[in-house]
Formats: sequence, C-alpha cells, structure tokens
Amino acid sequence: MSHPALALTPTDALLVIDMQNDFMPNTPGHSSPLPVTEGDQIIPGINALAARFEHVILTQDWHPRGHISFASTHHLHPFTDTVEAPYGTQALWPDHCIQGSRGAELHPGLDIPHTELILRKGFRVGIDSYSAFTENDGVTTTGLAAYLQARGLKRLFFAGLAYDFCVGFSAVAAARLGFEAIVIEDLSRAVALPGTVDATNSAFAAAGVQRLASSALTA
Repeated sequence: MSHPALALTPTDALLVIDMQNDFMPNTPGHSSPLPVTEGDQIIPGINALAARFEHVILTQDWHPRGHISFASTHHLHPFTDTVEAPYGTQALWPDHCIQGSRGAELHPGLDIPHTELILRKGFRVGIDSYSAFTENDGVTTTGLAAYLQARGLKRLFFAGLAYDFCVGFSAVAAARLGFEAIVIEDLSRAVALPGTVDATNSAFAAAGVQRLASSALTA
C-alpha cells in the first residue's frame, strides 16, 4: 500500500528507540539475550533517515541488576511467566540492558552524531518502562514530554525496537499526550510474541497513531 508524501518540518523530531546490543541478533563478539529478528538490518535505514531530521532523540533501556522485569529476579521463566506488580501484570524477560554493560550500549553501527538527547528508561528497580514518556505505572514520567514541549517539537516519528513494545508504547503515549505520532514501519522490528503485534496495531488505531513507510517522507 502506498502512502502520500509527507514533508518534514522544523518542529518534527525522530525518536530512535532502544537500538542496543542486547536487542541485536548479530553484534560481533556479543551474545544477545533478547535478539529482535532483523533488528540489525534496520540500522542503515535509521541512519539515513536520521540525517534528514534536525532533531533526533535516542532512548536506552537502562536496568539495574535484579530488575522487576527480569525472570531471574523471580526464579521464573522469561517470555512465558509473569508477575503481579503494584501497577499490574509484568511480563518477564531475560536479563538485558544492565547498566554499564556492553549489552546496554547503543549498537556501534548506529551513526547519528547530531543526536540531541539520549533518554534512559527502566532504571528504577521496581518498575519497568516500555514507553519513553511514562513508566509502566502510567504515572511516573521520564520528563520527555516536557522537554519536547519546551522546545516546540510537535510531530514525532518513531523507529527502532521493538515495534510491539517500546516503540508501540512510546508512540501511543505520545499521541495521548497531544503530540502527532507516526511510526515508521519499515524501520521498526517486533518481538512478535503471541498477539503482541495485533494488539499494538489496535492500540495505534485507537490512539490515532499513524503508520508510514520511510519512503513516504520528503525533506
């Protein structure tokens, strides 16, 4: 399906979500605990797209050891087991993106020298943070919305990892906060657990999040 061309403006920003070694399937010399299929393949496209934006923001998962989202913290199994947290059901993952580790570093192939902000999330041990705007309790903020509003940035484009978790939650949160939110589908990849992609697409439709191909954007 083709999309009409969309011209970029000075009040646009590109948010590149969690392009970190622990999410990459083929980082040389690194065994990724949570590789997203084809996650490394979108790096050249993200670099090329970012070069066309005046404003670029990166995010990093930045977990302490013993984080609530780690299956090992609860002696349970990743992907299939969950725990009940004060803010609701928490999915469990392999240990990943531990603060200061190589796995938490941005992938070395990412080349966006004009990045204006690197936002770290998920650093509180007792709460996870999929969204770049609010942690999983839906209340605790990262401060990103205020930063964007103070700088007059109004239309936000999202790319990175993973489509059905941190990209999706970030885009939906942005739309609910009054930003225009657009997900670049060909420059995102999904974890694709049972039902997660369909749930994400439904959440996008409900929140008014647009889905576009990078080829639809013009300078």
